[in-house]
Amino acid sequence: MNRLEIDLKKLEHNFVTLKSLLNKNTKIIGVVKADAYGGGQFEIVEKLISLGIDTLAVGYTAEGLNLRKLNIKVPIIVFYPQLLNLTEIVKNKLEPSLYSKKTWASFKKIIEEEKIKNYPVHIKYNTGLNRLGFSYDDTIWVRQEIKNSPFIIKSIYSHLGESEAPKPNKACKNQITTFEKIKMSHKEDRDREIDFHILNTSGVFNYPNFQYDAVRIGIGFHGYANNFDWDKKLKPIAKLKSIITQIHNVKKGDLVGYNSGWKAPKDTRIGVLPIGHADGISRGYSSSNAWVNVNGMKAYIVGNICMDMLMIEIGDIFCNEGDVVEIFGELNSANDFSKKNKTISYELITGVGPRIKRVFLS
Repeated sequence: MNRLEIDLKKLEHNFVTLKSLLNKNTKIIGVVKADAYGGGQFEIVEKLISLGIDTLAVGYTAEGLNLRKLNIKVPIIVFYPQLLNLTEIVKNKLEPSLYSKKTWASFKKIIEEEKIKNYPVHIKYNTGLNRLGFSYDDTIWVRQEIKNSPFIIKSIYSHLGESEAPKPNKACKNQITTFEKIKMSHKEDRDREIDFHILNTSGVFNYPNFQYDAVRIGIGFHGYANNFDWDKKLKPIAKLKSIITQIHNVKKGDLVGYNSGWKAPKDTRIGVLPIGHADGISRGYSSSNAWVNVNGMKAYIVGNICMDMLMIEIGDIFCNEGDVVEIFGELNSANDFSKKNKTISYELITGVGPRIKRVFLS
């Protein structure tokens, strides 16, 4: 009935395209948090490993545990570890990002109690996004702690807040300047190679001179880079499909959906699709000029989207009950569709609900 098709050949195209933009020795950290951006974590991870991904990264510990349970052996960074599950990180050989004095002290205590030496960790600095991370003022403290820690520092990184914005961009320039200072400070007293990274997908396109040792790619593997010209180089890998469950003939003035959400301006036909806001098609798409692809034709969503269903005006479009409808995909990318709800492709694709079957094409 409803299905999210994931084209792994297009994923490969995106991987190869993005890798071609990098210097020969630049590593790729494959970001597969949030079920690999809603696309199915295990299958996408398997494909990335087959393509030679260097390292994987997830948001939270549970996501890393899922991959370990599936026998994924490559290094896995946990971007946002919480104090309550630091022990699980150690048990499953995950690599935490330490982003505050509290996370550092708590994790150090666990490692010392376990009498482990040289445990791999990553250090996150906040250079202006003001989300997570040590501040620039913490640099001396961090450097001193490294000298007396049971850790191996695998990487030091930060995250740009406006990497897709046109240049020159003052915010990004300030962040990069701060990160350069942090990098130089750590270079003064390190006794082993540490990777530095600050770029995400958009940054790879927009700031190629600041690749450092690695880049982090997530949404790019799915075919999006937050810029029309960059997006043209990539291929969206996902298509969300549904079917027409029922067709109604409605007369001019008839009402459609909860709270009389739409009033037919003329005699027309309405198609009902078995997909709704419980499946990730937000109520915000209701009568928002959003459309779906019915046999190559635009059919606009009408009325308020229900939990399990939505309605489209099919008018004179040649179609029948049971015909496949593409919510987003070939003619209407997730990026384009999401704009109708004043949001972004990230929110749309990660919000595709668990009732939607994932189908992988290879």
